Amino acid sequence: MKTKLLLLLFVVSFSFGQQRTCGMQEHMDKIMFNPVLKKQYEERQAKFEVELQKLMTQQASKNALLSPSATITIPVAVHFPSVSNSSSAATKTCFRNFAQTQIDVINADYNATNSDLSNWAAASAFYPGVNIGDLDVQFVIATQNHPAGTGIANGTAAVTFGTDFLGGADSDATWAGYMNFVIRDEGSSILGYSPLAGSPAAGETVVMNTFCFGTGSGCPGYEPNPNFNLGRTVTHELGHFFNLDHTFASTSCSPAGASCTTEGDRVCDTPRVTNETYGCPANGSIAACGTLKSLTMNYMDYVNDPCMYMFTAGQATRALAYINTILSEFKADVLSNTSFLASNFSFYPNPNNGTFNLQFKEVVSDFNVEIFDITGKVVYINEFYQNSDLVKEIKIQDEISKGIYFMNIKTNEGLITKKIIIE
Repeated sequence: MKTKLLLLLFVVSFSFGQQRTCGMQEHMDKIMFNPVLKKQYEERQAKFEVELQKLMTQQASKNALLSPSATITIPVAVHFPSVSNSSSAATKTCFRNFAQTQIDVINADYNATNSDLSNWAAASAFYPGVNIGDLDVQFVIATQNHPAGTGIANGTAAVTFGTDFLGGADSDATWAGYMNFVIRDEGSSILGYSPLAGSPAAGETVVMNTFCFGTGSGCPGYEPNPNFNLGRTVTHELGHFFNLDHTFASTSCSPAGASCTTEGDRVCDTPRVTNETYGCPANGSIAACGTLKSLTMNYMDYVNDPCMYMFTAGQATRALAYINTILSEFKADVLSNTSFLASNFSFYPNPNNGTFNLQFKEVVSDFNVEIFDITGKVVYINEFYQNSDLVKEIKIQDEISKGIYFMNIKTNEGLITKKIIIE
């Protein structure tokens, strides 16, 4: 009886008390020890630096935060190596749905539509000059033209079971061209890892432990830990894949005048800090270098899932520059027409005063536009038939309150949702 009680206490203590741990640095040490991988990494970083400078120059000239001219759509594949391919249909359905819960999280987090972002209103006073980052990127589990030999039927989500994917390695050429997530037992000391500046062309992946992927109750053997059950570990590790370092990457607060573009995480709007933060600290309670406060709620720190909820605008620019660098490495024929709809139009300006333009790459003859506020109240709805214009002006109403709104665009190919900021 005493033995069983001690075991139970250990399990409970592990479940509720474990701190966030990331294996990115150890993974990068292995990459940099390999001359071939090191050279490939350095070549990607050189291309990235060119793209980053281009975006920063554009941002400075416009005196505005950057966002893509159109939504960037990224195809995803999710892999559960220890789940047998002979599992029941119900089990596989559970895991496919479980995978989608995680994709929903990163779509919200990377587009600044996560509901807990409202916490920033109370925290922002401690961080003058820091703005929320929004990448305008859409992650979609691939459904078409799966790799030969995988046995996944066309129209079925790219979620694999019992494969030898990453059997001792961290890349798989079979799944080159996808944003890969592999969920497997990594022991009790690590939540996950990713290369810093990953390569889809090489089939590289974000690796996650079984207890910190997805949301909800999970599936058998894959139940999220209470501290890490909001999917934010994937948000964190995916940030590494897109070339974001830890916010606590600075090794010292000296010299005080060190350039924020070359030191630490190389992002100028994340306060310089030398130590990670755990748990759920109060806003502005952790000191950074100088008189600054540590941005503990940032996705690239180590706090628990319920207490991390934002990227900064500088991080978004850096991640976008890297996504632009590797965008051509993603496959372009593995998503349904609905998924590609997001890449076929843009709207501008955003923010706006309630009047803006929809711009299509190709004429869409019939489509509906519905705009609603954060409470779900519809503030605009219109149906367009036999349209022949590539640009269509949308005017919500003469008197519209400032704030965040959401727009549904419905066509024969499907539906997409975009965030609108009214100023």
